[in-house]
Amino acid sequence: MSDKKPTLLSGGNPQIAKGEGEGPVRAYLDAVPESRRGICRRLDELIVGALPDVRKAVKWNSPFYGAPGASGWFASFHVFTRYVKLTFFQGALLTPPPPGGTEKSGQGRWIDIHVGDEIDEAQLTEWISQAARLPGWDPSKR
Repeated sequence: MSDKKPTLLSGGNPQIAKGEGEGPVRAYLDAVPESRRGICRRLDELIVGALPDVRKAVKWNSPFYGAPGASGWFASFHVFTRYVKLTFFQGALLTPPPPGGTEKSGQGRWIDIHVGDEIDEAQLTEWISQAARLPGWDPSKR
């Protein structure tokens, strides 16, 4: 096993090899710059708390989360310089929908969590629970 630290990409997002399961996601969380690591770890905890059997993977240098037994993914997050973007792939179908979205984002909606923001954990947990019940995003079916 290598002790080499992952490369940090633009904005501080860790470059982690694609992989399924807890290991790659844990490696991602451990490699996130300290200023945003707490946000990422808390998001992971909220997702696991709402869905204890959640499927995890790292794809495109971001952790992905899927409902157990379902194909596709319901959420992912990505580290930027001053915030973490939590994306719900079918977010337009959530009630209320997360605030982020454009005409080009299709069903995807997101929330940007800035360093120092107070996280509305009740709302995030509700979105996670709703999103996990929707059909997941499957990149192979684009």
